[in-house]
Amino acid sequence: MRDGNESGKPLLEPVAGGPAIPMLDLSREYQLLKPELLSATERVLNAQNFILGHQVAEFEEAAAQFCQTGHAIGCSSGTDALWLSLAAAAIGPDDAVVTTPFTFFATASSILRTGARPLFADIDPRSLNLDPACAERLLKQDAEGLEAVRGRIKAVMPVHLYGQVGEWDRFEALRDKFNVCLIEDAAQSFGAAWDGRPAGSLGDLAAFSFYPTKNLSACGDAGMVTTGDARLAERLKMLRAHGMRRRYHHDEVGWNCRLDTLQAALLLVKIKYVADRNRRRQTLANRYDELFKAEGLVESSPYPSHGLVLPWTHPRSSHVFHQYVIRVLRRNALLAYLEARRIGSEVYYPLPLHLQESLLNLGYRRGDFPESERAADEVLALPVFPELRFEEQEVIVKAIAGFLS
Repeated sequence: MRDGNESGKPLLEPVAGGPAIPMLDLSREYQLLKPELLSATERVLNAQNFILGHQVAEFEEAAAQFCQTGHAIGCSSGTDALWLSLAAAAIGPDDAVVTTPFTFFATASSILRTGARPLFADIDPRSLNLDPACAERLLKQDAEGLEAVRGRIKAVMPVHLYGQVGEWDRFEALRDKFNVCLIEDAAQSFGAAWDGRPAGSLGDLAAFSFYPTKNLSACGDAGMVTTGDARLAERLKMLRAHGMRRRYHHDEVGWNCRLDTLQAALLLVKIKYVADRNRRRQTLANRYDELFKAEGLVESSPYPSHGLVLPWTHPRSSHVFHQYVIRVLRRNALLAYLEARRIGSEVYYPLPLHLQESLLNLGYRRGDFPESERAADEVLALPVFPELRFEEQEVIVKAIAGFLS
């Protein structure tokens, strides 16, 4: 993959009416894979087998092998993958699931969809992932029968935020101590690992998203659940097809959330390249680190003051940088500054879940999760897609240095 500005056009010329340096440019990947993607599409159209065609099973096998787990079950979205994982684990009304408030909405909404209650615990300020110590406090309260928990905790759902697995050894210790199910929200972390063990092979179940912005991306909505448990895998396949094991015989109420054959065919093309593309993201992240350090902008504290805080990677984690996220004061002003210079950036996420209007009935209030609330005010994601050019990174870093000077 070449890094040069092959077009010869100025780097600050707008791209298709958008920013000169976009947050994400899917067209660059498409140009690289266009012949294979069009060929895969044509094969599906010629076969006219659009629902659970053979490409679905082939992709599931390839994904299970990639994640080093026994089973992969394709489904219609990352949100449905979360719901399927919870439903397969028999989580429902009167149950509770511990998770983080600093994540995408689907983490909580999938829990609510089962009738269970999300119980939030705060994040680690370095990794921005769920803090195992905060999760353990809730589990201890539940074990002691404290009313404050308001629900029997049956599962813990850590989110591998931005492409980095949480401190998994500590979560496994919680599973063993409190006899809870561990479900990975791995929507952003296809290819990430903890101590060499891939995301998707760590928990009892794991949910992935292949939304078009993800490291492994479909051309629309698509998702997957992985598990090492054959019994759970069989249940997942049944639940994704209206609760059917035999046609028109419904063992229980499931849902229609199958993976389309066309999306599976496209994912079969892209999965061949995802490891290399993840390595490219890691190279870009390392280069950002070097460029920011060379500008003298980096602070060692988890919290910014005059400069910025770089993404922190646990030494036992393989981070795949779905997002490269810095922390900076006056974040909104910096975002506007970059936008004025036609440089893409994004905030993931500006409002923690416990403060979302639709979740206020959970009873939380501002101040309950200070680390999540502070992160929401300070995080800013910079472009890190694999086709980003090194000289584009230099423009981004120089612009941020100008803002902070």
